[in-house]
Amino acid sequence: MSGKPVFNRVALIGMGLIGSSIARAARAQGAAGSIIATARSAATRRRIAELGLADQVVETNAAAAEGADLVIVSIPVGACGMVAAEIGPHLAPGAVVSDVGSVKGAVVKDMSPHIPAGVHFVPAHPVAGTENSGPDAGFAELFVNRWCILTPPPNVDPAAVRRLAAFWRLLGANVETMSAEHHDLVLGVTSHLPHLIAYTIVGTADELSQVTRSEVLQFSAGGFRDFTRIAASDPTMWRDVFLANKDAVLEMLGRFSEDLATLTRAIRHGDGETLFNQFTRTRAIRRGIVDIGQDSPAPDFGRPHPDLPHAPVPRPYADEN
Repeated sequence: MSGKPVFNRVALIGMGLIGSSIARAARAQGAAGSIIATARSAATRRRIAELGLADQVVETNAAAAEGADLVIVSIPVGACGMVAAEIGPHLAPGAVVSDVGSVKGAVVKDMSPHIPAGVHFVPAHPVAGTENSGPDAGFAELFVNRWCILTPPPNVDPAAVRRLAAFWRLLGANVETMSAEHHDLVLGVTSHLPHLIAYTIVGTADELSQVTRSEVLQFSAGGFRDFTRIAASDPTMWRDVFLANKDAVLEMLGRFSEDLATLTRAIRHGDGETLFNQFTRTRAIRRGIVDIGQDSPAPDFGRPHPDLPHAPVPRPYADEN
């Protein structure tokens, strides 16, 4: 693709689903002059090189950050502070540092102290993903028509925010800006709580002695199948998410428990009106998601998305970041 890159040298620290998708999309759209990548394990670094995802693969986070004008940290949120401490002394003046974590308050708290003056810290969260992980799982279309939420601190240079927003838009994303605190509350209900419920219901089914595991697998209807996809997300990442965003998750979990108790009473007492009203209200929310283009009304029954015949369907509620 022709045109001037948004950033000359992009460093990607962590090359799982999100990092490798950024590399593929940035190359496809000409958003980066060059891409430097690193990963924690030597085996992953070798695989990055084999796939040709970066112009250069280096062994350390510090080496990746050296001379980059954009550094994106794509690792579990619990490790972001440690990585920021490693790269801080090697960041170039004027560089933009970002991340892809689905929790923002904890990331800001952990990373900010290590970002030197003259470097612009603009946290970000691309709300897209699949249950798959690793450099082979990424694909360039992952961010197309998905949202990337930027949560810049109050004192950050607006020009740096605009530049990062332009980068994500070139990758196909819609961009929204909000505070870290508001982000964590919104994602607590739209992403984190659904994942917690999915992990729980799939675990409950696995422990139910009256139903064998083979029956659970063989007769999984659409609803349970969707739960299993969400519950297959990376355990390390989601452990960190729940611990880092515990206040918002606990608030949403409390509200969910109250609503669940209402439905429990309605079922126990044969209150069909309450059930019907609740199901009607939630059906309207689903239709709203389809209407704004965040999902398709067509059933896929596990088949690939028709617009992405060779790639998994990007799901806004199966975050892999």
